Amino acid sequence: MTVDMIPHMISTKPRFLSMGSTLVAALVLAGCTSLAPRHERPAAPVPAELPLPASLAASAPAAAASTAWPDFLRSAPLQQLVKLSLERNRDLRLAVLNVQRAQAQLGVTRADRLPTVGAGLTQSAAPSGGGTARSYTAGLQVSGWEIDLFGRLANLGEAAQAQVLASEAGRRSAELALVAGVASSWLTLAADTDLLASTSRLVESREASMKLAQLRFDKGAASSLELQSARLLLEQARAARAQLQRQRDQDLNALTLLAGGPVPAELLPTASTSAMAGETLAAVPVGLSSQVLLQRPDVIEAEQQLVAASANIGVARAAFFPRLALTASAGQASTSLSDLFSAGQFAWTMSSQLLATVFDAGRNKANLEGAKIARDIAVAQYEKAVQSAFRDTADALAGLDTWRDQLAAQQTQLDAIRETVRLTDLRYQNGAASELERLDAQRSLLSAEQALVQVRLGEQLNRVALWKVLGG
Repeated sequence: MTVDMIPHMISTKPRFLSMGSTLVAALVLAGCTSLAPRHERPAAPVPAELPLPASLAASAPAAAASTAWPDFLRSAPLQQLVKLSLERNRDLRLAVLNVQRAQAQLGVTRADRLPTVGAGLTQSAAPSGGGTARSYTAGLQVSGWEIDLFGRLANLGEAAQAQVLASEAGRRSAELALVAGVASSWLTLAADTDLLASTSRLVESREASMKLAQLRFDKGAASSLELQSARLLLEQARAARAQLQRQRDQDLNALTLLAGGPVPAELLPTASTSAMAGETLAAVPVGLSSQVLLQRPDVIEAEQQLVAASANIGVARAAFFPRLALTASAGQASTSLSDLFSAGQFAWTMSSQLLATVFDAGRNKANLEGAKIARDIAVAQYEKAVQSAFRDTADALAGLDTWRDQLAAQQTQLDAIRETVRLTDLRYQNGAASELERLDAQRSLLSAEQALVQVRLGEQLNRVALWKVLGG
């Protein structure tokens, strides 16, 4: 169908139906052509399989099912805190508003493809035979409706739709990051609470030791060296307690920010929470195929940005071709206002305008070149997003076995040091070991206990990271 066929289509129709036929023909013409390149997902610049540890590679399926956060987070207080954070977190609220803004812009873009119909009452006056000729019209008007012959408006709509999908993926990415952030902060707070509790008990023990050392020194049963050693250990414990108290307070501040407000006391972790790793987090299922990374929200967002960039190329190409615009009106017309709404005063008008650019100093060419470069940038950003996703996943997978092995070794080391402390206490009570030996053994025990808490936290945080990088 061509523009030249429109007059022939309406020549044999009544005048009112002719106007409607013309509008229908214009609708048929609109959007028949698209100059945008077809979107093709770039090949993922990463290996086809994830670098699973040897212990998992033999039994892992090609693709594992995703795990929703309520199934991954087993702790009831942590689940309630995540729900509260999803309701109050400001970053997530901004992500939701970005989706709504993109949807509103899509509505505007879609509306541009349809005629805007207005109603109006107009008066015009012009000199005529020494007097003034007046005319009045009242009715519906369509002004400057563009017929989308070359898909300019359609491509704008496709770009807007892609932006909606990209913003929705961004919202899901923000939600995923929030859940992982709350879980990580909560576990870190639990570990520091545990460390603070153990250090506080150590301070109490060393205060008692200091009193005993002072009493023995006053009685002449202990040397000045033993007294100063007891004082040194006491002050070291007090300094460690102050540091851990500051660190725990900062952890709570970070968790409060993520939660979007004060955290109820009943949702805070206790001193024993960090020791319950198996009860806090579920195992994360992992598959062999790296195609799972393409379902991550950040990768989907990058791909939709690429779709929008491709559509913008079609918009830039359409600028090289003529634009067809229609203006029409239908209603009552009269030279007298009193007769305006009388029978037999119906009138309609229609005009079309075909405009083509003759000279623009290279503007359209530069816009097209810029659109192509923007698409190349979007391709590079998409490929980088896939590569970053693969690297993050590889790092988390590397920690699966190593963190478990380190945790087991640290637990064995702690058990050995506890036995050493027990034997040293027996030797001290029988006079076979000095006070310095006993205090040194206790100091080693504290370091081993704190190291176990830190390693356990590292294993938990790695599990949270693995859940996040696999897209939840």
